[in-house]
Amino acid sequence: MVLICKAEPEHVKGIARVCTEGYWATYSEMFSKKYIKAVVQEFYNEKRILNEVTNSGKEWGGYFVALEDGEVIGAGGGGMIAETTGEVFVLYLDPIRRGEGIGTMLLDAITRQQKEEFGAKDQWVSVAKENQKGIPFYEAREFICCSEQPVYRSIEKENPVSLRYWRRL
Repeated sequence: MVLICKAEPEHVKGIARVCTEGYWATYSEMFSKKYIKAVVQEFYNEKRILNEVTNSGKEWGGYFVALEDGEVIGAGGGGMIAETTGEVFVLYLDPIRRGEGIGTMLLDAITRQQKEEFGAKDQWVSVAKENQKGIPFYEAREFICCSEQPVYRSIEKENPVSLRYWRRL
């Protein structure tokens, strides 16, 4: 049975593993190894994740984890980007667990937090333009593509594009 809960410090290693493996599985055919390593090193290192687990608030609501038999099999989190606007910042699963509804359960937990604790009325997410795993997932959950922009982090000659998706809550 899969349990969704707020992440605790004991989940940090599992979050780092799931996000790293999920990132590689999602982007290995789109981006260079150098780019992926840089992103993983910046965002999914244990020190940063521990800080994000222990220091949550309105701008970063903290991580939620999907646990099965105490093992982290998915992780996600978001925060508020405006008074009534939430955003999903990260959502990854163990790559072999895709298609089981775990991502939906994590998204539901993030959305519930944003609505109930922070008063969100709408929600955004950025998805790489070539991400054929994420795009269908968010579109199936009533997100609408509104714009394109450069991704947060780019290196050398790689200039990945991010699609901005929105939905009313």
